[in-house]
Amino acid sequence: MKKIHQRIEIHGIVQGVGFRPFVARLAAKFSQKGWIKNTFSGVLIAIEGLENQQQTFLKCLQTELPPFAEIQSFKLTMQPLENFKKFEILASVSDTENWGFSLPDIATCKNCVEDIFNPQSRYFRYPFTSCCSCGARYSIFKCQPFDRQNTSMEKFILCHVCESEYQQMDNRRFHAQTLACENCGVRLRFLDKSGRVLAEKAALKMAVEHLKTGKIIALKGIGGYQLIVDATNQKAVETLRERKKRPMKPFALMVQNLAEAETLCEISEVEKIALTSAAAPIVLLKRREKIEIVEAVAPEQNLLGVMLAYSPLHHLLLHDLSLPIVATSGNRSNEPICIEDAQALENLVDIADCFLTHNRQILRPLDDSIVREINGKITVLRRARGFTPLPIKLQKSVANTIAVGGQMKNTVAINHNNQAILSQHLGDLDSEATRNHFENTLDDLQNTNHFKAMCVMHDLHPDYVSTQFAKNLNIKQIAVQHHYAHALSCMAENDLLPPAFGIVFDGTGLGIDGTLWGGEFLSIHETGFERFTHFRQFSLVGGSKAIQEPRRVALGLLFEIYGERAFDMIDVFSETEKTLMKMALTKNLNCPRTSSVGRLFDGISSLLELCHINQYEGQAAMMLENYAEKSKTHEFYDFRISENIIDWKPMIEQLLVDKKSKSKHYCAAKFHNTLAKICVEIATFTNQKNVVLSGGCFQNALLTQKVFTELTAANFNVYTHQNVPPNDGGLALGQLYAANFENFGL
Repeated sequence: MKKIHQRIEIHGIVQGVGFRPFVARLAAKFSQKGWIKNTFSGVLIAIEGLENQQQTFLKCLQTELPPFAEIQSFKLTMQPLENFKKFEILASVSDTENWGFSLPDIATCKNCVEDIFNPQSRYFRYPFTSCCSCGARYSIFKCQPFDRQNTSMEKFILCHVCESEYQQMDNRRFHAQTLACENCGVRLRFLDKSGRVLAEKAALKMAVEHLKTGKIIALKGIGGYQLIVDATNQKAVETLRERKKRPMKPFALMVQNLAEAETLCEISEVEKIALTSAAAPIVLLKRREKIEIVEAVAPEQNLLGVMLAYSPLHHLLLHDLSLPIVATSGNRSNEPICIEDAQALENLVDIADCFLTHNRQILRPLDDSIVREINGKITVLRRARGFTPLPIKLQKSVANTIAVGGQMKNTVAINHNNQAILSQHLGDLDSEATRNHFENTLDDLQNTNHFKAMCVMHDLHPDYVSTQFAKNLNIKQIAVQHHYAHALSCMAENDLLPPAFGIVFDGTGLGIDGTLWGGEFLSIHETGFERFTHFRQFSLVGGSKAIQEPRRVALGLLFEIYGERAFDMIDVFSETEKTLMKMALTKNLNCPRTSSVGRLFDGISSLLELCHINQYEGQAAMMLENYAEKSKTHEFYDFRISENIIDWKPMIEQLLVDKKSKSKHYCAAKFHNTLAKICVEIATFTNQKNVVLSGGCFQNALLTQKVFTELTAANFNVYTHQNVPPNDGGLALGQLYAANFENFGL
C-alpha cells in the first residue's frame, strides 16, 4: 500500500472547540504524520500516511466531530511526499483576508464538573476550570484565530504542570486555550461596596455566608455581572425588586442541576435537552404547585425562567449554598450588563451589598439567553450567551451589507459568504449607555471579522436610534418595513426563498402608509411584498402611553365601536382622565391609528380586567395567555372580512357579553382560538402554500401552537422561529435578507 500526502482546507466552526487536538489524536490513531494549524478562515491540515489508513482518517474526520464543531467546506488537494516525522500542531496563520467564526461561551462540561468536586483532582474547587470542550469563548475573544494570546487569558502564564497537560496529546486539556489552575490562573476576590477587598482565598465562602443572611451579591460571571440572592427569602427578593426598580417583571432562577429544576417545574424532554445543553440558557418552564421559591420571584406567573449552573463558579456557589438563587442581569434599568469592576462598583452600588469578582477581563457584554418550548420545539426569545456568534446560513446574501435592527430588543447583523452573524441581544436603544453599546458592537463585529460595510439596512421608522445612526453613515442606505423584516427573518432561518405568505402579529411598527402596523398578512415575492390583509385599525389614546397602559387600548377599541358611549362602559379612569381622553379621541389628538395584534392582546386583557397598566413590557399579553391555558374550549368569536380588512367588532361585542357570565379563562382561550381561525381563513384566500409566522406575539406558545395546528390541518407548510427570536431581536436578520428581494440596485 503506497503512502500519500494530502492538504485539507476546512472552513466552518473549527476553532475553540478542541478541533486541532481531535485531529491530532485521530492522526495518531491512524498512523498519519503532518500538521494542523488555525487560519483566519478555519484550519489547514497536511496529512501523510498509508492510503487506506488515510481514507479511514478522512471519514472519521468528517463524522466524529467534537461537540459544537461544524464543517462547512472541505477541500482536498494532493501534494508531493514530504516524509513528515510526526504529527504536530503548528502556530496559527495570520491571513487577514478571511476569517473563521468564533464560538459562543460553552457551559462547563461533565468532566470538569467532576474535577471541581473531586478532592483528588488538582482542579478541586478551582472556580475557573475548563478544557477543550468547555469554558469562556466569545466573551474573552479578541481576534482570530482563537489562540490564547488572542484572548483575555493571555496574561495568565501557564505553570509547568498546566503546560505539561497542554502538550499531552492524550489529555483532554491538550491545546485547551482557556487552561489554567489555582497556581497560574484567574483569581476570585470578594469586595464591599467601596471596592475594599474583604477576602481572596475565602471569597467564595464569604459570598455564600452573605447570601444565607439575605444579602444581594453582584457576581462577575462569564458575560458580565449578575445580581444574585437567595430565591427562598421573600424579604431578600423584595429588596432586590425595590433596589432594581423592577416591581413585577419575573426574575430568572439558577439551580445546581436538572434534578433540582424538576422539583420546581414540570419539564418536558425537549426542555431537558435545552436546560442541559452547552448553551445553558434560561428556559421558561411550567411551575409546580407549592414550591420553595417565594412568590416575589415571578408574581402571578405560570412560568418560571430557570437555568442550570453553567460555570465552575456557579456550580461551587450553588453546591455550598444548597439553595436556588435569583440570577438577574447586573445592570441599571435599560442599560447594558456591567462587565468591569469599576463599572459595576459605580452602577450597582445602590443595588448590591457586596461583589464577588475575578481578574479575567470580559471583552463583550453577554446577557443570559432565554428560550421557550413552542409547538414542541425550542425557540430562542433572547439570543446572547451560548448562541452568539454562531452564524446563520443564508440561501442568498448581498455582500458587504450590515443591518442595524429596530429600537426595542435591538440586535445588529453583518453578512459574508452567504452567512449572517447576528449580534447578541443589546436591549432597547433608549439610554445613552445602550446606544454606545449598540455602536461598539457594530464596530466589534466588523473589526473582528475584517468586514467593510458598503450598504446598511435599517427600519422604516425615522425616529428609531438605529435608523438615525444608519442615516449618518457614508454608505448606501436602505429602509426595510418592520413587519416585512419580521417575515424575512423567519424565512432566512428556515432557509426559505420567496414566494411565501407572512403572518406577522406584533406590537407596532411603521407601515408604508404612515400608520402603525402590527396585524399583517403579507404576500412576499422575489421583488418585495404586498400587504394582503390586515386587522381593522383603532386609535391608541396617548400614543406610546397606550403601550404602558392597556386600559387606553381597551378604550380605543370601545370608542371605535360605540363612540362616546365607550366612556360609560369603562370605569378605570378618573373623571379628569376621561375628559382629557374624550377630547383627544374626538379631536384626534395624539391618537395614532394601528392594526396591531399586540395591542389587541393588551386591550382584551384590560377588558377582562386582567391588567390595566403594564408594570413591564408584555405583562398584559402574558397574563392573557396564562388565563387562556386553563381553558380547553375550542369555541371562537365571530369576525368579518371585508375589502381585505379583518373586522374584530363582532368579537369584542360577543366578548363583552361572555365576560358577564363566563370565566376569564374561557374568554381568553376563545380570543386565542379566534386568531387561529382568522389565520386559516385568510391563508385560504392565497395561492401560497408556504406560510411563515413571525412577530412578538408568536412568543406566545399557546397562540403559536393553535395557529400552527390549524394551518397544518388545512395543508399549509408552516414555518416558525427557533434559532432567531420572533420578536424585534430578529429584525436585523430580516433586514439583511431583504437586500436580496428588492430592486435595490446593489
